[in-house]
Amino acid sequence: MKSAVTISLVPEARGGPFVFWDDLAASCQHAAELGFDAVEVFPPGADALDVAKVAQLLGAHGLQCAAIGTGAGWVKHKLRLTDPDAAVRQKAIGFASEIIDAAGMLGAPAIIGSMQGRWGEGVTRDQALGWLGEALAVLAERAARHGVPLLYEPLNRYETNLFNRQGEAAAFLRSLRSQNVQLLCDLFHMSIEESCIADALRAAGPRVGHLHFADSNRQAIGWGHTDMTPIMAALREINYTGYLSAEVLPLPDSVSAARRSMESFRRWTTA
Repeated sequence: MKSAVTISLVPEARGGPFVFWDDLAASCQHAAELGFDAVEVFPPGADALDVAKVAQLLGAHGLQCAAIGTGAGWVKHKLRLTDPDAAVRQKAIGFASEIIDAAGMLGAPAIIGSMQGRWGEGVTRDQALGWLGEALAVLAERAARHGVPLLYEPLNRYETNLFNRQGEAAAFLRSLRSQNVQLLCDLFHMSIEESCIADALRAAGPRVGHLHFADSNRQAIGWGHTDMTPIMAALREINYTGYLSAEVLPLPDSVSAARRSMESFRRWTTA
């Protein structure tokens, strides 16, 4: 398993669970100094990423790109893949497609999380799932052209009412016409929604494509009450070799949160 740490470049997401903020170059330097293998970046849009310069920056610090988030599509631009307005849905697909292209050129997957939206207010669950499924299939096919998967993240009930648990999400992904979609399993969301995180990971098995390494209080692993012993055992049982990416609050500050995440990563991957 490999380590990653999150970097947000989206001012509108201030207060969210990202370790480093605003300065990509300085954040990469911190990540490299602390021993991370990769960074996970959340840009305001694809146009904010000069792929060649990002690749050069990562190379200079010996880092990989673990993933690129599309969350600004909702947080900044108010775009959702399940919006009742067809024009908004199309803009959402376009926004995510551009992120997928930028991520793909860096050899990384893109994440669909908050952009998935929700059902209600005149939109039935079946309608929302139909729109979501078609959008994910289109975006997954685009990602496949870059040789990378698309990551879909089930969120907790306070953030979406589409899919909150890994098993339900995995069953939905299996029904899509594109099978190039993997699960992003976030331990914080799972601590709210799953009766047993380890069992959920085992059941998802090869669908697990990425993991957000966060404790029950959305702080660095070790500063909440998540029991990592069964979780790490489950990840080993399913032969997970992807990233454990610290998507945590920058508490008490960014460097401390990153350092604690790396300490926990080393503890649990060498145990």
